[in-house]
Amino acid sequence: MFAVQYDRFGGPEVLHLATTDAPRPRAGQIRIRVHAAGVSPVDVGLRSGRTPMSAQLPLPHIPGVDAAGIVDEIGQDVDGVTIGDHVFGSVELTTLGGASAQFAVLQLWVHKPTTMPWAQAGAAGTSIETATRALDLLNLRPGMTLLVDGAAGGVGSIAVQLAAARGIHVIGTARAANHDLLSELGVAPVTYGPDLPHRLTALGVTRIDRALDVAGAGSLTELLHLTGDPTAVVTLADLTAPTHGVRLSRGQLSGEPDGRHGLPDAAELFTQGRFTVPIEDAFPLEKAADAHQTAEHRPRRGKIVLTVDDAPER
Repeated sequence: MFAVQYDRFGGPEVLHLATTDAPRPRAGQIRIRVHAAGVSPVDVGLRSGRTPMSAQLPLPHIPGVDAAGIVDEIGQDVDGVTIGDHVFGSVELTTLGGASAQFAVLQLWVHKPTTMPWAQAGAAGTSIETATRALDLLNLRPGMTLLVDGAAGGVGSIAVQLAAARGIHVIGTARAANHDLLSELGVAPVTYGPDLPHRLTALGVTRIDRALDVAGAGSLTELLHLTGDPTAVVTLADLTAPTHGVRLSRGQLSGEPDGRHGLPDAAELFTQGRFTVPIEDAFPLEKAADAHQTAEHRPRRGKIVLTVDDAPER
C-alpha cells in the first residue's frame, strides 16, 4: 500500500510517500480503505521528536490516529460490522499512528452517518473520545454553565457541542476571529487570554459551575477563581495541574483506561443536526507536509484532514 512516512524526527519536510505492507487487523479490530485521515497535535508532536512518546516509535513511522473509510477486512471477535460498511474512528492507542495511508486498522469505530462528509468523519475520532472523557470527569448536570478555554480548536470545538447536547450552557474562549465559529456552534464566545474573570464579569457572568481547559495556556488559576473548586476544573494540556489540585485528562492515546468513547453518541447527534466537525483545511495525502505545517503554525480553528485517493501522485 502507499502511505505517508517519516524515517527521522524533524519538521514537516521529513514526511514523504512510501510503499509498505498493508496492516492486518487483530482480534477486535477492523481494517478500512481510508478515505480521510485527521492531522492532530499528537501527530505533529510525535513527528517533531519533542514529545516523550516519540521514543516509543519504531522508524519508519506512519502518522495519523484518526481515519474514516470503507471496511475491507474484519478481525476475529468483531460483531455488528460487515465488509463494505462506512465507518470512522481511531487506531489502537499503542501504535500512535497508521492512519495516513491507503489502509488503516481501527480499534474504536462507529458507522458513519450517510450524510457525514468523509473529511469530517476522518478527523473526528480521538477528539470525540478525548472530549467525552473530559466531560464525564466533570460530572455535568443539565442547567450547569461550563467554560471551555480554547473552544475553537479541534478538541474544543467538539467538546462544546457534546456539552450543549447534555443540556449545558457553554461559554467558550477563542480569538476574536473565531467568535463567529463559536456562535455557529451555539456557544457564547468570549475573548481568549489573561484577565478572563474581568471579561466574563463585563458579560454579566460572575461564576461558572465547571471549566475545561483545552488550551493549556496557564489559565488554571483564573478557572479556579471562577469555579471556586479544583474538582470542578479539568485540563487536557496543563502539566501544572497537580500543583493546583486540578485533574489532568490526557485521553486514550496517553494510555488512560478505556472509558465511554462517545463515538456512537456523536454520530447520532450528527444525524439529528446537532453536531458537526469543523474543518479548517483539507489536503491530499501527497501534501501531508503542508498539512503538518498548517497544523503546527496556524492558530487552531477546527480540524485539519488528509483526503486519500486510490493513486496519489508521488
